[in-house]
Amino acid sequence: MILTEHPRPSHTFVHISDTHLPGERSPLYGSGTDADTNLELMLSRLVASGLRPDALLMTGDLADRGDASAYQRLRPLVEDAAAALECEVVWAAGNHDDRAAMRTELLAGAGVAGVADGPAVSGTGGLVGEEPITEVRWFGELRVIVLDSTVPGAHWGSLDEAQLEWLAAELSTPAPAGTLLLIHHPPLPAVLDTAVMVELRGQSSLAAVLRGSDVRGILSGHVHHPSFGIFAGVPVTAASSSAYGQDLTQPPGATRGQDAAQGYNLVHVYAETIVHSAVSLQRGDDVGEAVAAEEAERRIAGRGIGWRERV
Repeated sequence: MILTEHPRPSHTFVHISDTHLPGERSPLYGSGTDADTNLELMLSRLVASGLRPDALLMTGDLADRGDASAYQRLRPLVEDAAAALECEVVWAAGNHDDRAAMRTELLAGAGVAGVADGPAVSGTGGLVGEEPITEVRWFGELRVIVLDSTVPGAHWGSLDEAQLEWLAAELSTPAPAGTLLLIHHPPLPAVLDTAVMVELRGQSSLAAVLRGSDVRGILSGHVHHPSFGIFAGVPVTAASSSAYGQDLTQPPGATRGQDAAQGYNLVHVYAETIVHSAVSLQRGDDVGEAVAAEEAERRIAGRGIGWRERV
């Protein structure tokens, strides 16, 4: 028998970002874009797929203006889908989110034990409810760390000294299967010129913490288009938005949001690598033969191929 080059993944995650639900259900920014409908469609397709991920990883800009009502609509949408998928939900904050409202409406009573595990005081003000929303979540031997790059009142991102010190202390003990880092602002160069106004600042300080650590991947959002790169030796993946995408066919220097190019990422974790696959919300007609899962299994076995066992 011929064995596959790789076994099945040890973990599977669904990486969703930038849901941007407005305070009242309405089109975004005077367009025809309905963020609620797009998210509902995305989640319904995930549930119908039969996928059984370990978690939905939500990397910020959950609400468009931080309205409590937006989180009140978002929470049952995502939690009901997670229940059907039999998986957990991990929330990270983005620059459009409000920390206090997010804690009250989205995190309270959600069984998110690690939300208080981060630094007690933020360098961005220290007001009640304004402390960074951080978390450590374990999936077997794989660790997921949530950082909070939001700066209240601003759209650019930053990590203060207290949060970096907390991260360094956490990473000082390696996880058996390594660590995934969730942070809304991607530590990558901006592809769109206007994005330099809202990029993650002070990236060198984060790089100093990550070099030589067990972090295997950084998952982000913010930019509304799939983006991939390397930061401090660590692969970085930014997912598109479930609400609206960016049109990267514009002339250099120009920016155009569009009611298209929405999507999410599938994250498959293996012992030696992590594969991030961008999935589009748009669907088209069949090309070639559609092969059902049972038929695919039969054909693979018919070729004398067997799945390699995980070590």
